[in-house]
Amino acid sequence: MTLSADLSGKRMLITGASSGLGSHFARVAARAGASIVVAARRQDRLEALVSELRELGAPHAAALALDVGDGAAIHACLADAVSALGGLDILVNNAGIARAGLAVDQTAEDFDAVMSVNLRGVWLMAISAARHWRETGTPGNIVNIASILGERVSMGTACYAVSKAGVVQMTRALALEFARLNVRVNALEPGYFETEINQGYFDTEAGKAMIRQVPMRRIGHYEDLDGPFLLLASDASRFMTGAAIPVDGGHMLA
Repeated sequence: MTLSADLSGKRMLITGASSGLGSHFARVAARAGASIVVAARRQDRLEALVSELRELGAPHAAALALDVGDGAAIHACLADAVSALGGLDILVNNAGIARAGLAVDQTAEDFDAVMSVNLRGVWLMAISAARHWRETGTPGNIVNIASILGERVSMGTACYAVSKAGVVQMTRALALEFARLNVRVNALEPGYFETEINQGYFDTEAGKAMIRQVPMRRIGHYEDLDGPFLLLASDASRFMTGAAIPVDGGHMLA
Protein backbone atom coordinates (compact mmCIF):
# COMPACT_ATOMS: atom_id res chain seq x y z
CA MET A 1 0.00 0.00 0.00
CA THR A 2 1.29 3.44 -0.94
CA LEU A 3 0.82 6.13 1.69
CA SER A 4 0.35 9.77 0.74
CA ALA A 5 0.10 13.13 2.45
CA ASP A 6 -3.61 13.39 1.60
CA LEU A 7 -5.75 14.62 4.51
CA SER A 8 -9.15 13.83 3.02
CA GLY A 9 -11.56 12.79 5.77
CA LYS A 10 -9.24 13.97 8.54
CA ARG A 11 -10.55 16.33 11.22
CA MET A 12 -8.02 18.87 12.50
CA LEU A 13 -7.84 21.47 15.27
CA ILE A 14 -5.12 24.14 14.94
CA THR A 15 -4.28 26.51 17.79
CA GLY A 16 -2.70 29.94 17.33
CA ALA A 17 -4.23 30.06 13.86
CA SER A 18 -5.01 33.77 13.58
CA SER A 19 -1.76 34.63 11.79
CA GLY A 20 1.65 33.44 10.65
CA LEU A 21 2.43 29.75 10.58
CA GLY A 22 -0.88 28.75 12.14
CA SER A 23 -3.01 30.30 9.42
CA HIS A 24 -0.62 28.95 6.79
CA PHE A 25 -0.90 25.41 8.13
CA ALA A 26 -4.70 25.76 8.05
CA ARG A 27 -4.58 26.69 4.36
CA VAL A 28 -2.25 23.79 3.58
CA ALA A 29 -4.53 21.35 5.42
CA ALA A 30 -7.63 22.71 3.65
CA ARG A 31 -6.04 22.20 0.26
CA ALA A 32 -5.12 18.64 1.31
CA GLY A 33 -8.76 17.86 2.12
CA ALA A 34 -8.99 18.19 5.92
CA SER A 35 -11.98 19.45 7.87
CA ILE A 36 -10.66 22.20 10.11
CA VAL A 37 -11.39 24.13 13.27
CA VAL A 38 -9.06 27.06 13.84
CA ALA A 39 -8.62 28.54 17.32
CA ALA A 40 -6.93 31.65 18.68
CA ARG A 41 -7.50 34.68 20.88
CA ARG A 42 -8.07 37.06 17.96
CA GLN A 43 -11.38 35.72 16.70
CA ASP A 44 -11.95 38.59 14.29
CA ARG A 45 -9.00 37.37 12.24
CA LEU A 46 -10.24 33.80 12.42
CA GLU A 47 -13.53 34.67 10.74
CA ALA A 48 -11.71 35.97 7.67
CA LEU A 49 -9.52 32.86 7.65
CA VAL A 50 -12.54 30.56 7.86
CA SER A 51 -14.04 32.15 4.75
CA GLU A 52 -10.78 31.51 2.93
CA LEU A 53 -10.55 27.91 4.14
CA ARG A 54 -14.04 27.19 2.85
CA GLU A 55 -13.02 28.38 -0.59
CA LEU A 56 -9.84 26.27 -0.47
CA GLY A 57 -11.64 22.99 0.16
CA ALA A 58 -12.81 22.91 3.78
CA PRO A 59 -16.51 23.84 3.42
CA HIS A 60 -17.31 23.23 7.09
CA ALA A 61 -14.35 25.14 8.54
CA ALA A 62 -15.13 26.82 11.85
CA ALA A 63 -13.46 29.17 14.33
CA LEU A 64 -13.25 29.07 18.12
CA ALA A 65 -11.93 31.60 20.59
CA LEU A 66 -9.09 30.17 22.66
CA ASP A 67 -6.49 31.41 25.10
CA VAL A 68 -4.18 28.43 25.67
CA GLY A 69 -3.06 30.04 28.91
CA ASP A 70 -6.53 29.25 30.30
CA GLY A 71 -6.88 25.58 31.27
CA ALA A 72 -10.69 25.68 31.42
CA ALA A 73 -10.85 27.29 28.00
CA ILE A 74 -8.69 24.51 26.55
CA HIS A 75 -11.08 21.79 27.72
CA ALA A 76 -14.08 23.70 26.38
CA CYS A 77 -12.38 24.40 23.05
CA LEU A 78 -11.50 20.77 22.49
CA ALA A 79 -15.06 19.69 23.29
CA ASP A 80 -16.48 22.32 20.92
CA ALA A 81 -14.06 21.31 18.17
CA VAL A 82 -15.04 17.65 18.50
CA SER A 83 -18.69 18.67 18.32
CA ALA A 84 -18.16 20.87 15.27
CA LEU A 85 -16.09 18.28 13.41
CA GLY A 86 -17.90 15.15 14.55
CA GLY A 87 -14.66 13.90 16.10
CA LEU A 88 -10.97 14.72 16.01
CA ASP A 89 -8.04 13.10 14.24
CA ILE A 90 -5.25 15.70 14.39
CA LEU A 91 -4.25 18.37 16.89
CA VAL A 92 -1.75 21.01 15.75
CA ASN A 93 -0.25 22.82 18.75
CA ASN A 94 0.91 26.03 17.13
CA ALA A 95 0.09 28.82 19.61
CA GLY A 96 3.17 30.61 20.86
CA ILE A 97 4.54 33.95 22.04
CA ALA A 98 7.96 35.47 22.69
CA ARG A 99 9.37 38.07 25.05
CA ALA A 100 12.63 39.32 23.58
CA GLY A 101 15.40 40.66 25.77
CA LEU A 102 18.35 39.55 27.83
CA ALA A 103 17.42 37.14 30.61
CA VAL A 104 18.98 39.36 33.26
CA ASP A 105 16.54 42.13 32.34
CA GLN A 106 13.38 40.04 32.18
CA THR A 107 10.86 39.63 34.95
CA ALA A 108 9.24 36.59 36.48
CA GLU A 109 6.05 37.72 34.74
CA ASP A 110 7.82 37.61 31.37
CA PHE A 111 8.99 34.07 32.04
CA ASP A 112 5.58 32.93 33.28
CA ALA A 113 3.76 34.44 30.29
CA VAL A 114 5.95 32.58 27.79
CA MET A 115 5.78 29.28 29.66
CA SER A 116 2.01 29.55 30.10
CA VAL A 117 1.41 29.70 26.35
CA ASN A 118 4.36 27.89 24.80
CA LEU A 119 4.73 25.01 27.24
CA ARG A 120 1.79 24.69 29.64
CA GLY A 121 -0.71 25.39 26.86
CA VAL A 122 0.81 22.72 24.61
CA TRP A 123 0.79 20.24 27.49
CA LEU A 124 -2.84 20.87 28.40
CA MET A 125 -4.02 20.71 24.79
CA ALA A 126 -2.16 17.44 24.24
CA ILE A 127 -3.47 15.88 27.44
CA SER A 128 -7.03 16.97 26.70
CA ALA A 129 -6.87 15.50 23.19
CA ALA A 130 -5.29 12.25 24.42
CA ARG A 131 -8.05 11.83 27.00
CA HIS A 132 -10.65 12.27 24.27
CA TRP A 133 -8.98 9.62 22.12
CA ARG A 134 -8.65 7.26 25.09
CA GLU A 135 -12.33 7.65 25.97
CA THR A 136 -13.49 7.13 22.39
CA GLY A 137 -11.01 4.37 21.61
CA THR A 138 -9.96 6.19 18.42
CA PRO A 139 -6.44 6.91 17.10
CA GLY A 140 -5.00 10.40 17.23
CA ASN A 141 -2.14 12.49 15.95
CA ILE A 142 -0.49 15.50 17.60
CA VAL A 143 1.85 17.83 15.72
CA ASN A 144 3.68 20.26 18.01
CA ILE A 145 5.25 23.35 16.47
CA ALA A 146 8.56 23.72 18.27
CA SER A 147 11.64 25.60 16.99
CA ILE A 148 15.32 25.06 16.31
CA LEU A 149 15.75 27.19 19.44
CA GLY A 150 14.56 24.11 21.30
CA GLU A 151 17.88 22.55 20.28
CA ARG A 152 20.21 25.57 20.28
CA VAL A 153 20.29 29.11 21.71
CA SER A 154 20.70 32.69 20.57
CA MET A 155 21.10 35.98 22.40
CA GLY A 156 17.98 37.60 23.78
CA THR A 157 15.65 34.61 23.38
CA ALA A 158 16.24 32.65 26.60
CA CYS A 159 12.62 32.34 27.73
CA TYR A 160 11.47 31.32 24.26
CA ALA A 161 14.32 28.83 23.83
CA VAL A 162 13.64 27.22 27.20
CA SER A 163 9.94 26.88 26.37
CA LYS A 164 10.62 25.31 22.98
CA ALA A 165 13.20 22.91 24.43
CA GLY A 166 10.42 21.84 26.78
CA VAL A 167 8.12 21.26 23.80
CA VAL A 168 10.72 19.05 22.11
CA GLN A 169 11.21 16.94 25.23
CA MET A 170 7.47 16.88 25.87
CA THR A 171 6.94 15.57 22.35
CA ARG A 172 9.26 12.64 23.05
CA ALA A 173 7.87 11.90 26.50
CA LEU A 174 4.23 11.98 25.40
CA ALA A 175 5.01 9.95 22.28
CA LEU A 176 6.33 7.19 24.52
CA GLU A 177 3.30 7.26 26.82
CA PHE A 178 0.62 7.77 24.18
CA ALA A 179 1.81 5.05 21.81
CA ARG A 180 -0.22 2.49 23.74
CA LEU A 181 -3.30 4.64 23.06
CA ASN A 182 -2.57 4.60 19.31
CA VAL A 183 -1.78 8.31 19.50
CA ARG A 184 1.29 9.69 17.72
CA VAL A 185 3.16 12.82 18.81
CA ASN A 186 5.75 14.54 16.61
CA ALA A 187 7.18 18.03 16.29
CA LEU A 188 8.27 20.46 13.61
CA GLU A 189 11.26 22.65 14.42
CA PRO A 190 11.14 25.66 12.09
CA GLY A 191 14.26 27.72 11.68
CA TYR A 192 13.98 31.42 10.97
CA PHE A 193 10.79 32.51 9.25
CA GLU A 194 9.32 36.00 9.33
CA THR A 195 6.25 36.16 11.58
CA GLU A 196 4.49 38.82 13.60
CA ILE A 197 6.78 37.96 16.51
CA ASN A 198 9.95 38.95 14.63
CA GLN A 199 8.57 41.21 11.89
CA GLY A 200 11.18 43.63 10.60
CA TYR A 201 14.08 41.97 12.42
CA PHE A 202 15.59 40.40 9.31
CA ASP A 203 15.90 43.83 7.71
CA THR A 204 18.20 44.98 10.53
CA GLU A 205 21.96 44.54 10.54
CA ALA A 206 21.64 41.90 13.27
CA GLY A 207 19.01 40.06 11.24
CA LYS A 208 21.13 40.16 8.10
CA ALA A 209 24.08 38.82 10.07
CA MET A 210 21.91 35.93 11.28
CA ILE A 211 20.86 35.11 7.72
CA ARG A 212 24.55 34.88 6.77
CA GLN A 213 24.92 32.15 9.39
CA VAL A 214 22.34 29.97 7.63
CA PRO A 215 24.13 27.62 5.20
CA MET A 216 21.41 28.19 2.57
CA ARG A 217 21.84 31.97 3.08
CA ARG A 218 18.16 32.83 3.46
CA ILE A 219 15.31 32.66 5.92
CA GLY A 220 12.52 30.20 5.30
CA HIS A 221 9.48 30.70 3.11
CA TYR A 222 6.27 29.37 4.62
CA GLU A 223 5.93 26.93 1.73
CA ASP A 224 9.18 25.28 2.85
CA LEU A 225 7.20 23.83 5.76
CA ASP A 226 4.39 22.34 3.67
CA GLY A 227 5.98 18.97 2.94
CA PRO A 228 7.22 18.28 6.49
CA PHE A 229 3.90 19.47 7.93
CA LEU A 230 1.84 17.23 5.64
CA LEU A 231 4.17 14.31 6.39
CA LEU A 232 3.56 14.56 10.12
CA ALA A 233 -0.14 15.41 9.87
CA SER A 234 -0.98 12.58 7.48
CA ASP A 235 -0.84 8.80 7.49
CA ALA A 236 2.38 9.04 5.47
CA SER A 237 4.12 9.18 8.87
CA ARG A 238 2.02 6.47 10.48
CA PHE A 239 5.10 4.67 11.92
CA MET A 240 6.69 7.89 13.20
CA THR A 241 6.31 9.12 16.75
CA GLY A 242 8.59 11.14 19.00
CA ALA A 243 10.34 12.74 16.02
CA ALA A 244 11.39 16.40 15.94
CA ILE A 245 12.11 17.53 12.39
CA PRO A 246 14.18 20.69 11.79
CA VAL A 247 13.29 22.81 8.76
CA ASP A 248 15.98 25.45 8.90
CA GLY A 249 18.12 25.63 5.78
CA GLY A 250 20.88 23.80 7.65
CA HIS A 251 21.11 26.40 10.44
CA MET A 252 21.57 23.78 13.15
CA LEU A 253 24.65 22.54 11.31
CA ALA A 254 26.39 25.90 11.43
